[in-house]
Amino acid sequence: MERTATEAPAVEETAWAGFTPGDWTNSIDVRDFIQKNYTPYEGDASFLAGPTDKTKRLWDHLEENYLSEERKRRVYDVDVDTPADIDAFPAGYISEDDDVIVGLQTDVPLKRAMMPNGGWRMVETAIKEAGKEINPRVKEIFTKYRKTHNDAVFDIYTPRIRAARHSHIITGLPDAYGRGRIIGDYRRVALYGIDKLIADKSATKDSVADKPFSEHWARFREEHSEQIKALKKLKHLGEIYGFDISKPAQTAKEAVQWLYFGYLAAVKSQDGAAMSIGRLSAFLDIYFERDLAAGIITESDAQEMIDNLVMKLRIVRFLRTIDYDQIFSGDPYWATWSDGGFGNDGRTLVTKTSFRLLQTLRNLGPAPEPNITIFWDPALPDGYKEFCAAISIETSSIQYESDAQIRDQWGDDAAIACCVSPMRIGKQMQFFGARVNAAKGLLYAINGGRDEMSGHQVTPEGEFKPVEGDGPLDFDDVWEKYEDMLDWVVQTYVEALNIIHYCHDRYAYEAVEMALHDSEIVRTMGCGIAGLSIVADSLSAIKYAKVYPVRDETGLVVDYRTEGEFPIYGNDDDRADEIAATVVHTIMSKIKAQPMYRDAVPTQSVLTITSNVVYGKATGSFPSGHQKGTPFSPGANPENGMDTHGMVASMLSVGKLDYKDALDGISLTNTITPQGLGRSKEEQVSNLVGIMDAGFIGGDE
Repeated sequence: MERTATEAPAVEETAWAGFTPGDWTNSIDVRDFIQKNYTPYEGDASFLAGPTDKTKRLWDHLEENYLSEERKRRVYDVDVDTPADIDAFPAGYISEDDDVIVGLQTDVPLKRAMMPNGGWRMVETAIKEAGKEINPRVKEIFTKYRKTHNDAVFDIYTPRIRAARHSHIITGLPDAYGRGRIIGDYRRVALYGIDKLIADKSATKDSVADKPFSEHWARFREEHSEQIKALKKLKHLGEIYGFDISKPAQTAKEAVQWLYFGYLAAVKSQDGAAMSIGRLSAFLDIYFERDLAAGIITESDAQEMIDNLVMKLRIVRFLRTIDYDQIFSGDPYWATWSDGGFGNDGRTLVTKTSFRLLQTLRNLGPAPEPNITIFWDPALPDGYKEFCAAISIETSSIQYESDAQIRDQWGDDAAIACCVSPMRIGKQMQFFGARVNAAKGLLYAINGGRDEMSGHQVTPEGEFKPVEGDGPLDFDDVWEKYEDMLDWVVQTYVEALNIIHYCHDRYAYEAVEMALHDSEIVRTMGCGIAGLSIVADSLSAIKYAKVYPVRDETGLVVDYRTEGEFPIYGNDDDRADEIAATVVHTIMSKIKAQPMYRDAVPTQSVLTITSNVVYGKATGSFPSGHQKGTPFSPGANPENGMDTHGMVASMLSVGKLDYKDALDGISLTNTITPQGLGRSKEEQVSNLVGIMDAGFIGGDE
């Protein structure tokens, strides 16, 4: 039953009892609610509780009946009859014990749903690879009556884009699956309830009703209509599970459940490359603190709720192809949960729930999802830093970002979408764009646009002049050719991204995620590069040593003979590190020169955490000694095996990359064995904290 306007204040008065009022009570402003009400925690982990018996039974049931079976056959099950939507499936539960935080993507754990709005071909391939039969009626609908995002993209793609995509100089484009990099502010569902969110969106939609027609006017009203429809479906989703989420959450348990329903609606309706959940701990901690003080819950209850929420995040699954899994080295979906850091007022945003989140890695065991990301600063409370380090040593399941850099650029209510991409929650989204193979671009520059693997001319014939002769390569000549080639590569890349996101907005719009955003938001275009260390080392070799090209019978340069020593990126050597920084700056400058769909703000990442293997397979040999077909190093890492001065030196090298040239994030992956940190647990924790503090001094990522 719809709640009347006169009932709303009474409901909110109960739901918000004990909370300090502020701007958040009069408008949608979750950050203000958090800042007015959260309790910073500067103690240690001694208050934490272990898993409850119910949590252990649920996790054991999942392992015995579902997860173990999935590992045997890759895909546990697929619903081939029901196109996914927010409220397309009946209620589903792990077992009869599953009553703490409820909700599954479909009606059975690990059963995957079709999301054909993105593209039918990928869905059909994935269904067949899972050993299932296609429903012919569903295929008919999405090939005959309903145009998909993928169909639209390939209707518009130019021959130049198709050639670059086929040769893998531009690769991993989200033209056949959900784009991701959109973090709905799922906290709004808990704080305000669906009815208030619908009323807000309706009022905003009609606020432009009297303005003259324009494309922006029409799209604004249509998108708001789609968002309102999605919110109504989200409300129905709550009803399917027996909850009335039209009103604000009254308790901590409802807050967790309401928030999760918002996220569940997103993963039921979109298969984005990254489906991050945002920054939740301080928000939820407010409800926990209130209920703990009132004696409504115990610490064990609070931990059980977080354990069960995380359990649900661990069993989200999307219907993907084997090729997709190879690009991303598995089946990740990056439910990134950001935590830690400081507020603009200097108070730490660490709360007891920050500890509870990390405790799930002990209570449930290590796991890649959710992708727990700590915003690190040397000034964080010692107890929290030590607990982070201890859990990292035990589980290898935490990643770290620079709080100072992120907060300075994106504010103190930012979170990571995917791996390293920061954005303001509910006020910003990203047009995700995969990667330019910057390393392959260097080989194209040397070969005049011919692909070193196939020998095919990818760029227009005669547009780019290759390096001539067999003598040592000249740095100035190669750099000039590389810059010219990057103009073509970047223009082609951004054009592809503009097409993809134009089509995605039309045919696979993320209505529920955008319903949990402000009506006017900042859009960024998340560009990225792969192979930075290879480019830096190869250009360093050309500049400081002697590099001789090795040609095949057609004159194509397919290998290199390098004589002499040259500085290597990743060893805190300014000569090589400055080359890397120049490459990042140069590519970003060229990206900024391109027109962007919906006036998006261009950003760049240096990121290949998982796809570095696939990029390497499609790329030839280099002056640096990197061999044809072998994996790239991940992200901004030094070339595999080439960093000889230790972890801190590599962090300092990466720190020389200008964050303003890579506002979408810079990734550095380091591996340390616990034994390498010290003999005792205490020594290992202390040394890891010291390394982190040293690496993040000055706010470098």
